[in-house]
Amino acid sequence: MNKPLLVLDTNVVLDLLHFDDPATRALLQALQNGQVRCGVTDATFGEWLRVLAYPEFALDAGRQAVLAARYRELSGRVPAGEPVTGLPRCSDPDDQKFIELAAASGAQALVSKDHAVLKLRRRCAPLFRVMTPVETLVWMDAALP
Repeated sequence: MNKPLLVLDTNVVLDLLHFDDPATRALLQALQNGQVRCGVTDATFGEWLRVLAYPEFALDAGRQAVLAARYRELSGRVPAGEPVTGLPRCSDPDDQKFIELAAASGAQALVSKDHAVLKLRRRCAPLFRVMTPVETLVWMDAALP
């Protein structure tokens, strides 16, 4: 049986790997244990790399490389496929790539804390769930054996 595929927006990945947010620890453990999978594309992974270099995080090149490698270990590249037509448009164009990835990959959920993404829950529902990290934990408890 294929494990559920999730798409994580960059802020969720920051909470998992950089900030060690207690609210995301169970999600990190599920990824590490292989209970769920995380999909990335060149565009979403590239955003991760760009964000790690933001001056406000004050991460030196070594720490950036460690965080990049860690995310690479926890995720799998999703090959660029045919774009899904008729997707809702996010008011934040930077977040559209996550919606496109979730739809094109057949992900069960897009995990985000971004207000603009969360506003699209109902419009994305026919294809995938849009959930906060806490909602994802509740869903995993119910959905995973």
